[in-house]
Amino acid sequence: MQVNLTSDTATKPTPAMLKAMFAAEVGDDVFRQDPTVNELEATAAARFGMEAALYCPSGTMTNQLAIKCHTQALDEVLCEEKSHIYQYEGAVYSMFSSVGVNLIRGERGKILPGQVTAAVKPRYDWLPISRLLVIENTCNKGGGSVYTIQEARTLVQEAKSSGLAVHLDGARLFNALVETKESPTEWGQLFDTISICLSKGLGAPVGSLLLGPAELIARARRYRKVIGGGMRQAGYLAAAGLYALNHHVDRLAEDNARARRLAAALAPLPFVASVEKTETNICIFHLAADLMAADFLETLASHGIQAVPFGPQTVRFTTHLGVTDEMIDYVINTCSSLS
Repeated sequence: MQVNLTSDTATKPTPAMLKAMFAAEVGDDVFRQDPTVNELEATAAARFGMEAALYCPSGTMTNQLAIKCHTQALDEVLCEEKSHIYQYEGAVYSMFSSVGVNLIRGERGKILPGQVTAAVKPRYDWLPISRLLVIENTCNKGGGSVYTIQEARTLVQEAKSSGLAVHLDGARLFNALVETKESPTEWGQLFDTISICLSKGLGAPVGSLLLGPAELIARARRYRKVIGGGMRQAGYLAAAGLYALNHHVDRLAEDNARARRLAAALAPLPFVASVEKTETNICIFHLAADLMAADFLETLASHGIQAVPFGPQTVRFTTHLGVTDEMIDYVINTCSSLS
């Protein structure tokens, strides 16, 4: 059996999604003439109670467009040290927006109450201006850790009191919402901008959306064009995103449950030193002192199981649309046989 636990970006379109893609009505999106892209943007914005949305090829692009629109050169962005914008987006904020980052050490990728206020810099000529707070829900490097709406509200209130704009990197936000039962509209009312990913657990092949006020999204659209993100008949891809929003959100609870099954099975194994708290679809575990992640992953690969290292002795398993209960059983049985 082959099981791909490398990332929820490994999902492939379902037959029903492919049917929707091939049936899409398309036009030139650079001229705002693609009806399917327009529908996707309007649908996503309405779901979060926000004015507008912009369809982009990737979550890195939506996050960086948000940073560009909220900041000026020589500003700084506050974020937790495990944040995707710092860890996995190539420091492009320094090139594209000419800003720095102010890293906050929270817990499991989550900023704690009081830390935003403490991190905001005083206004001196020799310091960058603290301008934007970014939080990530769920936090990938934090093991899919979840902010509740009240936790987020506390941080947003701190940010606003200090004059900061607030962006939510919500690439896996729906994985959190199926657990907390909170509504997208609650989150839309809280943040200035939100990015959501369609190509992870939701299963679309390409795409993320930036949501926010109409004026800001209009500026983001221009920046998207000048960095090469303007797409033409993108409706074929947008149709997959529409299908994902309408059919694949609730099923994310299955992915979360499967990750928790993996975590529970791994915890007692002798070669596992510890398993991080598993709330959503990401299971991170640390190997015993005599075992390296590269060697462990090579052994798993010989059994048809793919995963990724998250450190010299740390491994990440990620569940998604392409992982079934039978596959989880196989992974658990295989790992148990290695002990």
